Amino acid sequence: MNGRKKAVILLSGGLDSSTALAVARSEDYGIYAMSFRYGQRHSVEIESARRIATAMAVEKHLFVDFDLRTIGGSALTSELEVPKQRTVDEIDGGVPVTYVPARNTIFLSFALAWAEVLGAQDIFLGVNALDYSGYPDCRPEYIEAFERMANLATRAGVEGYMRLKIHTPLIAMTKCEIIKTGLQLGVDYSLTHSCYDPGADGLACGLCDSCLLRLKGFAEAGAPDPLSYATR
Repeated sequence: MNGRKKAVILLSGGLDSSTALAVARSEDYGIYAMSFRYGQRHSVEIESARRIATAMAVEKHLFVDFDLRTIGGSALTSELEVPKQRTVDEIDGGVPVTYVPARNTIFLSFALAWAEVLGAQDIFLGVNALDYSGYPDCRPEYIEAFERMANLATRAGVEGYMRLKIHTPLIAMTKCEIIKTGLQLGVDYSLTHSCYDPGADGLACGLCDSCLLRLKGFAEAGAPDPLSYATR
């Protein structure tokens, strides 16, 4: 690593987390990627995360397993139907059923534990407060609160030898701006996956909120989306 600082990156396999990883890499961090098999309704994103981590030459890629299907409460962790063909106004109209209760809190807690063990004071997360589908755990005030908690809840923070920082480089960007940033940093978006409800063949549906926001972002960026869609 040649003395580079270490950073833990939460890597879902999607467009945003891959761009956040690229931002961290551009800032010369040694990258430690963390992905989760949490009982989500498909495994396509796991394979995407694996491909991205390999393509971006991370130092280590850690997979963490737990099952949020035992709790449910989301279309991504139960048999609830994924919303399709919603308008942008409808997508922005409140917390959707694809919200997974406490997901980012759980993910960040694992990242916090690994960061403390690694001696990494930086955690990167690809959350976005503009094109964010209404998720409460993607807002700046949530990230700020978690960072305060992290420095109260860890030995590193209490003993004062390391102050943990949560970086959200995409939080004030539109999807268009995120895509443009990623393209400038060399992200291969053909390796990413965004769909909430892909088919058995792994093909993105093209109709869920995540697909629609992604397609809108690429259109506004004036760049072709390299993914194939069942419906476009």
